Parts: sequence; C-alpha cells; structure tokens
Amino acid sequence: MNTTSLVPPRAAAIAPVFALRLTAIATAAMLASTAQAQEAKAADTSLETVVVTGVKASLTKSLANKRTNDQVVESVVAEDIGKLPDNNVVEALQRVTGIQVTNRAGGEVGTLSIRGLPDIATTWNGRNIFTASGTQVALQDIPSTLVRQIDVYKTRDASQLENGIAGQIDVKSLRPFDFKGSKFSLLARETYLDPAKKSNPQLSALASNRWTTGAGDFGALVNLSMVKTNYRNESVTPGAMVPFVSPNAAEDPAGYTPLQRVFDNNVWTPGTYTGLPQKAGSTLNFNGQAYPYYLSRDAVFQSDVEGRRERPAANVALQWQPNQDAVYTFEAMYNGYRDKAFNQLLFSFVDWWGALGSNPAGTITTFPGTNVIKTRTVGKVYGFNSGDYTTSATDSYIYALNGKWNLGDRLRLEGDVSYQTSKFHSEFTATRIDRVADSINVDFNSGGGNMAFHFDDDAKLVDPKQWNVAQFYDNANRNQGSAGTASLSGAYDADWGPLKTLNFGLRFDSRKASEANRTQSSFLGRNLADASLGSNYYHVNSNFGTDFADVPRSWMEPNAYYIRDNIDAWRAMYHSVDANFLTTDKLSLQKTFDVKEDTTNLFLMADTENQLFGRPLRANFGVRYVQVDTRMTAYKVDASTKVVTPTDGRKTARKFLPSLTLRYEPVRDVLVRLNYGETLRRPNFGDLNPIIQPSDDVSKVGYGGGSGGNPGLEPTRSKNLDLTGEWYFQKDSALYGTLFQRRIEGLVVPLRRRIHLSPAEDPFRNSTSGGDHTNGYDYVISSPVNASNGKISGLELGAIYFPKGLPGLLDGLGFQGSVTRLTSSQNVPTANNAGEIVSQLEGPFFGVSKLSWNATLAYEKGPIGARLSYVRRSAFLAANEAALFANPIGIWRQPEKSVDFQLSYNINDRMSLDFSGVNLTNEMQQQYYHFGDAGNPEVTNFGTVQIGRAFSVGFRWKI
Repeated sequence: MNTTSLVPPRAAAIAPVFALRLTAIATAAMLASTAQAQEAKAADTSLETVVVTGVKASLTKSLANKRTNDQVVESVVAEDIGKLPDNNVVEALQRVTGIQVTNRAGGEVGTLSIRGLPDIATTWNGRNIFTASGTQVALQDIPSTLVRQIDVYKTRDASQLENGIAGQIDVKSLRPFDFKGSKFSLLARETYLDPAKKSNPQLSALASNRWTTGAGDFGALVNLSMVKTNYRNESVTPGAMVPFVSPNAAEDPAGYTPLQRVFDNNVWTPGTYTGLPQKAGSTLNFNGQAYPYYLSRDAVFQSDVEGRRERPAANVALQWQPNQDAVYTFEAMYNGYRDKAFNQLLFSFVDWWGALGSNPAGTITTFPGTNVIKTRTVGKVYGFNSGDYTTSATDSYIYALNGKWNLGDRLRLEGDVSYQTSKFHSEFTATRIDRVADSINVDFNSGGGNMAFHFDDDAKLVDPKQWNVAQFYDNANRNQGSAGTASLSGAYDADWGPLKTLNFGLRFDSRKASEANRTQSSFLGRNLADASLGSNYYHVNSNFGTDFADVPRSWMEPNAYYIRDNIDAWRAMYHSVDANFLTTDKLSLQKTFDVKEDTTNLFLMADTENQLFGRPLRANFGVRYVQVDTRMTAYKVDASTKVVTPTDGRKTARKFLPSLTLRYEPVRDVLVRLNYGETLRRPNFGDLNPIIQPSDDVSKVGYGGGSGGNPGLEPTRSKNLDLTGEWYFQKDSALYGTLFQRRIEGLVVPLRRRIHLSPAEDPFRNSTSGGDHTNGYDYVISSPVNASNGKISGLELGAIYFPKGLPGLLDGLGFQGSVTRLTSSQNVPTANNAGEIVSQLEGPFFGVSKLSWNATLAYEKGPIGARLSYVRRSAFLAANEAALFANPIGIWRQPEKSVDFQLSYNINDRMSLDFSGVNLTNEMQQQYYHFGDAGNPEVTNFGTVQIGRAFSVGFRWKI
C-alpha cells in the first residue's frame, strides 16, 4: 500500500517595497490617462493588435502562429483580454495536439505532459521560471486571466533553452503596447465544485494605457488576480498484493498457520516488476519444498481530504519606445499559492491470522482460475485512523528588463536581464488513533474496479471510547531558489546569396537553491475519550463516497484543525511521555543541502533560403553550447549527537547541441518541415544530495525504506526528429500531421540496496511503529542513477475546420480535433541488495498513453460563442509502488476522459457572460497493478478517486 500523498514543491517570499510603489504609481497614471481618453472620445475604436476576440478568431490566430513559425509549435490564444478558453492554464492546453493531462482532483488538472513526457521547460515571456528548488513551475499557479497566449514548442532551435526534453511551454502575458489605447477589464467568476458542494470566487482586473510624449511612447499595465477554491478529494484503495499460505493447514509449511502472510524474503522477493504468478495452484519454495500460496491485499484504506486553496497573482508591465529603433520593457510578476488540507484517513489491515474461526477456507473466495483472493473476512484486525493537516505556501517573484534595438538597416539586438526568487514552506502534522476491530469483511473488487468493505459494527467507527491516541508526526520543510539571468542576442540580415540571416547570442544564468526540513514522532497511548483530552480533539466526517463506493460513510479521526490551533499544548502532551519530542520553542529546520549552479550558453544559427523545383525551401541550422557548473554542500546530522557535518562537491558538464530545420512549400498552402534537435534534462537538485534519508518501517515488513541522492548524475540527453506536413486549405482551417521520434540517453532511474544502520545511526531507534531496533535496523535505500535509455515514437494528426456557407443557424459551426499515437520503451534495471545491476527489463515510459485524442465542436454566431469538447487518453503506467512490498510494482491508470462545455454571451461590446461545465459525465480516476502479463483492472484493481464535476458562471466588463 502507499498512503503517501505527493505534493509538488512550492515556495514563499516577500516582494521588494519598490515594486509595490511602482504598481501604485503606474495604476494612478493609467486611471488618470483613462479618464482623459474617455473625455477625448477618440474616433479610433479598433481592437488591440495582439489579443483577438471570439472562438473562431482565437483558433485562426493559433493557426497563423503555427504556419509562420520554423518550429513545430501549437498555440492557445486568449479570445479576449485575459480570456483563455478554460478557467486555468493547464485545462486550456488539454486540447492541444500531443498534450496529455491527468490527476484531475481538487477542482483542477494537476499534471501535464507533451507527447507523454513531463519534463517541460516552463518560460514566461521566454524567460525560464521555476518554483522553489525545482526546475519547473506549476502552470496551475498562473491564472488564466494574466495570459494572452501560450505557445507549446515540440521542437526547438539553437536559440532556445536547451532544458526540457519533452518541449517548452512559453506563457506570454499582456503588455501595454499590445493595445492601441487605454483598456480596463474586470472579471468576476463563481465556480461550484462537487463533491465539496461549495462555491468558489475568482476576481481579476486589468488596467492599461499608453500615451505619446516628447520623449517617446510610454505604456503601463497592471493585471491582478485572486482565485479561491474549496475542494474535497475522496478515494478508496485496497493495499498491495502479497502472498499468504493456504487456508488448509495440511498444505502449509511448518510453523505457519492457515492464511498467514509470508514475510520471509528467502521465499519471495517484493519489488519485482513481474510479480508472483496469479494462476490457481501456484507454489512457493519453502526450504526446498513447494507449497501453494494465495495472493491477497494486506490492507484497505480511504482518504477524505477537505482543503482550501488560494492563488493570488499580479503582473506589472512598463514600456517605453523613444523612437522607431528602440523599445524597453520592464515587467514583474508575482504568483502565490496557499493551501490548507485536512486528510481524514481510515486504514485497516486485512492480513491478521489470529481469529479466522474453525474454517479458514470459508473466509475467502478467489477470482475464477486464479489464486487471487476476491473476498475475505478477518477477525481481530488492527487499524488506525489519522487526522493529517498540511499547510503549504508559495511566493514567487520575477523582475525583468528587456531592450530591443535596430542598429542600422541590418542588425537587430535584444538584451534581457532578470532576477527571480521563489520560496516554498510547508508543515505537516498527523495524529493517529488506533484499535483492534472485531472483524472486517472485504470485497476487493465488487464491480467496476471499486472495492467494498465494512466492519462488523461500523457504528464503532464514531465511538471515541473505541480508540486510543497513538502516534503523532510533526514535520516541516522549506525549499527556496533564486536566479539571476542575463542574455544578449542578435540577428544580422546578411543577404549573402542563400544565407539570409545570422543569429547569435549568449546567456548566463546563476541559480541558487536550498532545502531544509525537520521530522519527529512519538507515541502517547491514551484513550480518545479520556476526559483530559476533551471532545474538541476528535472529529467525525460524513457522506463519504456516496457516488462511487460501498464503504463506511463516516468515521472518527483526530481533529487536525483543533490540534493545529492548539499545537503548543499538543506537543507538550507528547513531550510529557517522551522527553526527546521537541516542543514549539525548540523546533528548527535542518538544512539538507545548498547548491549553486552557473550555466553559460552560446549559440550561432543561420537562416537560408533557396528554390527546390521552383518552390521556396528555407533552412535553419545552428549549434548551442552549454556549460553547467554545479557546486553543492550537503549536510548530514548525527542521529545521536546532533552534530552537523557538511560535505562539499562540484561537477561540470559541457555539451554541444546541434539543430536543423528544413521548411518547404511544395505547393501553395502546403508546408513540409523536417526538424532535428537535441535537448537536455538536468538532474533535480535533490537527486544530487548524497545524504541518506531513512524512513520508518511503518508497514512492519521487517526493514525500513529510504532514499539518498547521487552527486555523480549526468544530464539526460534526447535526440529529437520530427517530420511535419500542414495543409492550410482556407484562412481559418487546416489539416496537419507529424511523425516524430525521441531517443533518450542516460535516463535517471532508482536502484535499491540494503544497508544496516547501527543504533547510534538509526533515527528510528525509539520507534514503536516498526520492529525491534535494539541492535540497529536494516533499510532498503533507493538512489538515482543514469542507468536507462529509451525511445518514444509517435504520430500526431490534427484539424481545425470552419465550413463555409452553412445555412441559417449552422453558420458559425466549426471543429477542432487531434489524435496522438505513441509507442515507448525503456530498459528498467534491477539490482541486488548491494545495488549491483543484475538484470534489465523492457517497459513503457511513465505517463505515456498509446492513444489520446480530443474533439471539440465550436460555434460562434453573433453574440454567442460555445464549445463542447471530449478528451480521452488510454491506459498508462502512472508510477511504481513502494518496492518494500510491491507485487507487481507497476501502478497503471485506467483510461481517462472528460466532457467539458463552455458558453459565452456578449451582452454588448463591453459586457459578457460565460458559463462552463467540466467533467459533465462525472468520471472517476482509477488505477490497477500491472506489469507484463500480470494484473488487470478487474483482479488487481488499486485506487479509485472521485473527481467530481465543476460548474462556473462569470461576468466580464471592459472599456
């Protein structure tokens, strides 16, 4: 089982005072200028030069960008000022050809990939941006109202950033010179989320103006946004598939009782990719003799998360054009993230063998033809409920100054300097209450991949006298990063025969990052109904999973809200029984690493133009040089003395990355492109940290887990080839397709090894949740290595079509759609306890669906604009289970789909209403264990997450 929730890193920081003053001054100037412009009642009422309006105009603009770009690029263009087709950036990208999204929970899409790969360079107006100590930014944190266009680059030339083997997503914000005069826009939206059954507000405002003075043209823009979301995530999950001996005592090895779980690693090895055979009658070898075994889940658990999320954001842009040969732009962006989540967790083991009655065989049934247990009744089972509370906050700032100059008739230069900071801080507390239930009855798949279970008396789940207060976990972490970047690039119109343009540039980036954390836990051992605690310390949820599961609807857990509000008293209570448990006045974070990474880039690129069979052939070829100098200091804390020992390391990597693009127009309105380029994925900073971080044996398998980095990691390199054909058969319509391949070398994969820590080294020597730590303890540690290569190949087909001459109300109907077919393979190394690679298996990439497609009916006529879209992707390998008990290790996601609808109505030229619905068919997100021939959604189903629907209504006003 895997009860750990993976939360993407985020960060927090404080803005410089001058930026706030700048915003206030710019806003005052704009409002004054706006009033003046209104009094003048200028005759020029034409729309802005960059932002387009309406569904059809948005798609036409995206096609124009695709057609004129040398690279394979897809675009999403705002339909109006700050109006993307969807409520957030990631959802707006899900209809882009080759994009797949997943993890639809909490009222939004959580994960995005390009052609199955998640390693994406994220940029803001061409500048690399990140969150805290990470290498990417969470695109969900950028409100859609701050965006005028999103470009998805699937290929890149030598002038573009080299990182991100999947591609690059460039988010373009609005600037005052995008408009011909003053603009003001206000948006108010309310979104209803199910199953939270709550409404959530979104407010945004934009004010922009430009004016002409004796010193040239000036412009100023301020764009503000706040989005608040109250969400609820419900999930039900059966545990890992592990072996048990036969229910017939006569068939069991010596020393085993019927249906006893097999922990002995000399009999079977957890963490294998293929898993144990699931055929009826399969046997295991016990001391040289074969005995039959059964496969069953070790546990069941369900999670009910209630959370509140806030995303404040702001964008400021100032522009100055002193003459026709120079433009200067200063811009700053802030995006923040606040999240408070209460996870109400119910967990019960289903592998106890002490109370099976006189007929153990009568307590189970199996799936036909297998040794896999479908239903099971177990007595005297241990379980716990947990009240987990996580608070997290991110604050990210970027400040940038850009200049563009025309030097004579042939030379153009662009300089850019930027500085960004990003900080993430989170705190996590979890209090467990536990008990031994009389019995539990489980159907691991009662239909549709959903589990069902109940205790003999579910009413006891809400009786505080049945529960004892057990462990308390008190953790926190802080990740932060900053970067200063300077670049200078130029283009020279050489016009030397076929050589038309020389492009050149240099870039220097100095990146800093650090991480720090603290962890502690202790055990109380007091009844939850104890009068000294009081009733405020427990909480009962309700109406859980009514749409998708036959499980307990409510249960009792520690009240994480109240515990957090009274954290000093709660910590002091645990300190009273464990002097090593730190109280609030002594808590501090211990830094785990500091890193400084300097990157130097140089590029040279040429554009040529020739004739081939009388038709234009354009070529773009170049090379990019990359040098990365990384210096890291890692900190190891002695478990007994608390002495901190720093370890320094340094590494330099140099790469030359070539690129080539051929663009040919064999006939009018038909384009053929051939692109070759090479990109890199740099190791995550945390993967370079050599310090081992053990984790406790909470599942009581006889050894702990843990992880440690590898300072010797090299960048992953991808060689990319694309062949594209495009037919623009009318101004607003096109058919296009791409054949592509990615050959990836040096993929980073985890390898495991088993180590023994002495009592002095063992951080869990006082633990009560694992085994006997008296003489130290064993831990299976996973470390990253460049030990895998892979290949992804595929075909993309897409179309945008608005038919001409449709009769009556059908006039304005259009279609947008695409399909992506992918195949992937990657060698997966396995290692012995010493970490030596002993075998290689072939498997697919994580996150790669063989087939994904989307279809959208678009309509625009008069004041009405509408979209009805369907998005689907086939099953894919989502993750690997914890290797301590996995059998098999691969966790697959079942096919995912979503039906969405958007409708807008323009009341007049200034006001409009919009309505949208997401996941109208109320789809669920489901997983199952699978590798090779082992496992399927019916027999080895894993978790089910209730996504829920979302409905929004918004009002927009602009002048």
